[in-house]
Parts: sequence; structure tokens; C-alpha cells
Amino acid sequence: MSTAAKAKVLIDNDRVIVTEYRFADGASTGWHRHGHDYVVVPLMDGRLKLVTKQGETFADMKQGVPYFRSAGVEHDVVNASGAEYTFIEVELK
Repeated sequence: MSTAAKAKVLIDNDRVIVTEYRFADGASTGWHRHGHDYVVVPLMDGRLKLVTKQGETFADMKQGVPYFRSAGVEHDVVNASGAEYTFIEVELK
């Protein structure tokens, strides 16, 4: 069992939820599913392991380069960077 990532909600209103996620090395979000489309903005370079029912993939993250994901995919996100890692997630309501 891995350590849980630390989530800090920065904004939660009728239009968006903005959350900062801080991961110790090897920490994970735990299995979850987004009810809305969302954008992740990496605050540093790093590597994440993305786990779905179909298997595992790795994503090399670049500081400041956002990516978009559609609602509905069940997954777990694990820090595979070898050091602490942080990103901001903006979930659109």
C-alpha cells in the first residue's frame, strides 16, 4: 500500500474545483473517477504512473505544460519521479 498524495482544494465554486496535489515519492491519489472534464498543470518536471483497468502507462510531465482529460475514466495516479512531485488540477463543472 502506498502513501496517499496530499490534496489541498484552492477553489471550489459553481464552475470549477482547483486542487493542488503533492506526492511524496511513490505516493498515489488512490482509485477515483472524475465526474467532469479536467486539466492538469504540472508545477515541475516529473514522471507519473497512470493505472487503469487496462493496465499501467507512464507519462513524463513538463513544468507548466498542461494536459486535458475527459470525465469518466477510473484510474490511480502514482508519483514515479524519484522525488516529491506537485501539480494543479482544474476540474470543470
